[in-house]
Amino acid sequence: MISREGKDYLLLHFIVLIWGFTATLGLLIKIPPVEIVFFRTLIAAVALIILLAIQRVEFRIKKRKDLFIIIGTGSLIAAHWILFFLSARISNASVCLAGMATCSLWTGLLEPLSQGRRIKGFEIILSIIAFIGIAVIFNTSFHYLTGLLVAVLSALIAAIFTIINGRFANRYNPYVITRYEMVGACSAVLFFYPLYAAYFTNEIVWMPTLSDWIYLTALAIFCTVYAHAVSVELMRRLSAFSINLVVNLEPVYGIVLALIIFGNSEEMNAGFYLGTGLILIAVLLYPSLNRRNRKRVLDTDIIR
Repeated sequence: MISREGKDYLLLHFIVLIWGFTATLGLLIKIPPVEIVFFRTLIAAVALIILLAIQRVEFRIKKRKDLFIIIGTGSLIAAHWILFFLSARISNASVCLAGMATCSLWTGLLEPLSQGRRIKGFEIILSIIAFIGIAVIFNTSFHYLTGLLVAVLSALIAAIFTIINGRFANRYNPYVITRYEMVGACSAVLFFYPLYAAYFTNEIVWMPTLSDWIYLTALAIFCTVYAHAVSVELMRRLSAFSINLVVNLEPVYGIVLALIIFGNSEEMNAGFYLGTGLILIAVLLYPSLNRRNRKRVLDTDIIR
């Protein structure tokens, strides 16, 4: 019989599988990255408002400070998504995903500091193993230094908002948190538009095509509302580091999905299996090492 922790990890892997499909949807949508993030968060926010109203869920956050922090977290999510797409555009997907692999490393460094505890050595080691795994899979070229740095910055932002969400996961309904974060993300992109129009683009796309609307809706409902809310709910029981470590499998799942969808056009080499093996080792070792560490700390406290 699968334990509650085991079920949580299975659900987490399913969410990461959905996120792996995000890249495929992103390729099907023809509008620029900033517009993708705007419409994605707009649709997600509207869908959550309707869903919470139908379910008659109390969506008010009584503490004004918490409300401002959660909305601000939404702006971090928007920045993360924009930088992610930007990195892929100015370099390539390989460099972008290799940079994003540092997310668990950033989390391993920042989460202990936010909780006032010491950094666990095994978290850093597993993060490095996962980073090497992704680098091996994509045979990363470090000639694209700018793209790599943008992806690393995106990973840093992802680590920060994951840690923040972990603080609120036990206080509020995860769909309520996601609703305010999507409102914050959409608003942040809207406020960014004047700067974006003046310095970064000559044309702003306000009317996606019919196919874009279909893919944007799928991206917003399944890959954003559902996946993001469930990931926040899982933070009630799993650490931010363990979640981000499993998220490192997103490019692996993305390649497998591409192989299923596009068939023989996707080539799988030895580097893929070696890199996948390294990531799986890091992901599968974490729960065991974490339990052993908790037991050691508990035994030490009992002795004292």
